[in-house]
Amino acid sequence: VQLVESGGGLVQTGGSLRLSCAASGSISSINGMRWYRQAPAKRRELVAAVTSAGSTNYADSVKGRFTISRDNAKNTVYLRMNRLKLEDTAVYYCNADIRPSPGWSLTEYWGQGTTVTVSS
Repeated sequence: VQLVESGGGLVQTGGSLRLSCAASGSISSINGMRWYRQAPAKRRELVAAVTSAGSTNYADSVKGRFTISRDNAKNTVYLRMNRLKLEDTAVYYCNADIRPSPGWSLTEYWGQGTTVTVSS
């Protein structure tokens, strides 16, 4: 199983980006999917999460600006980021709980990260 992120880049403050994370490989089902981020010299933090049923929650710092969504048919999770701020600069990581085969336990997987840089 692999998680591959895309969509990072350089954007000015106030701009928008959409991150994507596609899961591939042997996948029976996917439960929760999440986006984390880690800024330089800071701890990794949870940004947003979405359950298999579509329920979402967000870090207070991104509420009203970021939207997490998923396409279960494509095994893909998205993060739409609007009104970006300098403090949103970080490496963004996708995370998901995946059952590789029926009857197997859920396993947590991480993507390799995609860099978002917000400039003034």
